[in-house]
Amino acid sequence: MLVTTRIDFTSPPGAAMSHPTPTTLTRRGLLKRVGSIGAASVALPSMWTPAFAQEKRIVVRDPGGPYADGFGEAFYKPFKAATGIEVVPIVAQADPTAQIKAMVDSKNYAWDMALLNRQSADVLTDPKTGIYLEDVNVNAPEIPEKFRSQYLIATLVLQTVLAVRTDKFKDRKMPNSWADFFNVKDFPGRRAMRRNPADTLEEALLAAGTKGGALYPLNLDKAFASLSSIKKDVQVWWTGGAQTSQLLKSGEVDMCPTWNARAQSVIDEGAPVKIIWNEGLWSYEGFSILKGTPKAAMCREFIKFTCDAKRQAIYTKHLAYGPSNPEAYKHIEPARAQVLPAFPANLANSVQLDGRYWASNKDAVTERFNTWLLS
Repeated sequence: MLVTTRIDFTSPPGAAMSHPTPTTLTRRGLLKRVGSIGAASVALPSMWTPAFAQEKRIVVRDPGGPYADGFGEAFYKPFKAATGIEVVPIVAQADPTAQIKAMVDSKNYAWDMALLNRQSADVLTDPKTGIYLEDVNVNAPEIPEKFRSQYLIATLVLQTVLAVRTDKFKDRKMPNSWADFFNVKDFPGRRAMRRNPADTLEEALLAAGTKGGALYPLNLDKAFASLSSIKKDVQVWWTGGAQTSQLLKSGEVDMCPTWNARAQSVIDEGAPVKIIWNEGLWSYEGFSILKGTPKAAMCREFIKFTCDAKRQAIYTKHLAYGPSNPEAYKHIEPARAQVLPAFPANLANSVQLDGRYWASNKDAVTERFNTWLLS
């Protein structure tokens, strides 16, 4: 009689485990347990590895909302069908860098991967503060170099844009730049801004006349002076993308900086909202692997899976972000392609965000921003 079992011979005593695992035994213990059967009858693999013993399940942080539908159809469900590995998405805050640092430092992995933007990934891989992500180590030549780094391969390209309720500007000129958004006199209306210095300070500098190519390093004095000119006219300081969708959909605000897909989702639902692509701030997002997770091999297999052009095209039906694989556009309806942030006309006057600047300055700038906000 042949007996097979999934047993972990590799986890050291006291190792932190984030997910349920099979019972841990030594080889000697296993042979004792099945001694009545005979050692020769136990099927043992020739090479024992952590991946062999692990449950075929990886947990990934994503922002929820339209991501859930898009990634579920494009990646999560087909990946399980193809490999048997279940992907469990967990919704978390917009900038989960503090959570990831805590997990890695404690070796208590509530997540194995996280969908991160380039700025957050750079913050988590700053040599001065520590490396909290695994090297991707995935061969993906189909993704252009500008959308790849040592720790992150882009799954999508996005822009932070100005979204405007068109019904509030029926009989007057509509804002078309950050300078217009900051011009309360000529463009009155209820405003919302992000309660975070990232993006917000770039918008303030562009509004004050700084050219896109000269944004970095940020002139903080100039940026905060610009923000101060509009502070009393900001009705809502938002903290998450889903919140901006609701603000725009309900008409609670007339204009709001947000991520383009969050604005597009309410447009697709019929809300009178327009995206202003002029001076959009572009970056990219991808799945990063938390440093030290025992599921890293499975995570890399999943990341490779997400690089496929046809699969990336699928999520654009639900999520209006641009695929990082250029071949994906061959599989996207032309009308849909025109509302994606990497479409040439939409990218033409955009500005690339500098993640490395935020990696080096995030804590100090955030402290100053929070102090300013409360003043």
